[in-house]
Amino acid sequence: PNPKPIRIPNRNRKKKMSEAEELPRSIVRRVVKYKLSRCSEDGEISVSKDGLLAFSESGRIFIHYLSATANDICKESKRQIINVENVFKALEETEFPEFVCPLKASLEEFRKKNARKKVVVSKGKEDEPKKKRKLEGESSDKGEGSEKGEDNDKGEDSDKGVSGDDQ
Repeated sequence: PNPKPIRIPNRNRKKKMSEAEELPRSIVRRVVKYKLSRCSEDGEISVSKDGLLAFSESGRIFIHYLSATANDICKESKRQIINVENVFKALEETEFPEFVCPLKASLEEFRKKNARKKVVVSKGKEDEPKKKRKLEGESSDKGEGSEKGEDNDKGEDSDKGVSGDDQ
């Protein structure tokens, strides 16, 4: 019998896992600088690399804590999907009720922005089904000719269809 290969732990896997859990540095930097600039009369505030790392780690821990609490609330309701109400209730249970109103406002703004984007995208896509239907109609016309055994006309019809689309 062949012995089982020995698995050597991959040290890079742990590093990749921790990097995957990190919040994006550029976004953390942008949020921190924006918020601190609003609090300062001087305007521009510099934050050290370690300071940004501390903000990032604090945010990550807060997200884990809040999501675990929301998950517990969801399980108490005998559901498997965390919804927005679970998050609001988790904020209150973790003694951050002052975040509920700003979060609701931000969520509403986000939903409105996405609704506008969907309208713009759907307007662009309204034309596509018409084109597809037109092409399907042409191909079904060609198919009818070939079903009748008109093999010679089939070749001519396909040529006509190509030249008609190119014009």
